[in-house]
Amino acid sequence: NDTIIRTVVIFAEGIFKGESQVLHPVESQIQPEISVTLRPPKDIPIDLHIKALVGYKSSFHYHVFELTRHLPRFAMYAISKSVNKPQSFVTFILPEKLAKVVMWLNATFLLVEEFDFAETLSVSFISLRDGSPLVIEMDGKSSEFTIRTDNIELAGDLIQSLVFEYLSIEDLSSTASFPPEVDRLKKYINSVEELQSVRQRLAAEIADNSIAIRELVVRAEDARLIGEIKLMKDFYNDLNALNNDLITEYKIRCQNHTDLVESLKQVNVIIQRAGNLRVGKPKSQLINSCRNAIQQNNLNLLSRIISEGEF
Repeated sequence: NDTIIRTVVIFAEGIFKGESQVLHPVESQIQPEISVTLRPPKDIPIDLHIKALVGYKSSFHYHVFELTRHLPRFAMYAISKSVNKPQSFVTFILPEKLAKVVMWLNATFLLVEEFDFAETLSVSFISLRDGSPLVIEMDGKSSEFTIRTDNIELAGDLIQSLVFEYLSIEDLSSTASFPPEVDRLKKYINSVEELQSVRQRLAAEIADNSIAIRELVVRAEDARLIGEIKLMKDFYNDLNALNNDLITEYKIRCQNHTDLVESLKQVNVIIQRAGNLRVGKPKSQLINSCRNAIQQNNLNLLSRIISEGEF
């Protein structure tokens, strides 16, 4: 085959900067094939729109080939024969036949060949992003489905993709164990409490300083009116120092607010990820129960809600 690829243009939302990639090799590096690295940052399905200019090395005109290829949602996970099973997992009863689960796997993962199955399913993947393992298991007799991964966000995405989007199941409860995520949640909640305490203390100090500033302004003006210039200067020096303290406290309060917002955001993210391990009413109930447990400052109940769906 004497044909060469002169230029390739790939349009793909969410992969390339500017949503496109152009490859135009120099004359000495022109070959019959071009390799392009695709690293989707998130687990979302992507359509690749490709245009390739193909011809001969001596050609002045090239034929343009246009094609579209679909990149499945979980294309960044490759099958691995042996992995260390993650300690974290989520398990539930799936009221569907094993054959449909296999069809879902074939549709949402980028596989060299389609799965074959018997009465049980156990397949291991490795993440092409960070090398973390993923194990998917199902017992065809008991319909028990288990996802083993240390990434709670990935577990939730898999459940939403399979249960809600592919099988259209409206309600699903599950039992989960993600100790690192629960520990992170507790850490952020404790951080929120500390930041709120500091925020209240700073607000009180700023209020006290504001009162002191008003008093110093009045005293300095009184000293000016009675001709006590030295005393007036002393008051204004104290006023300047107090004003600098007020500015410093305001900057601290701004940083405190930024940290508080970030901690609250992370708390909400973890709760939403825990909610994604369920579908329908159990999901809504879990999110509401988590927020009630946080308001009651009951961290032990919060752990049980996330793990067991206890309401």
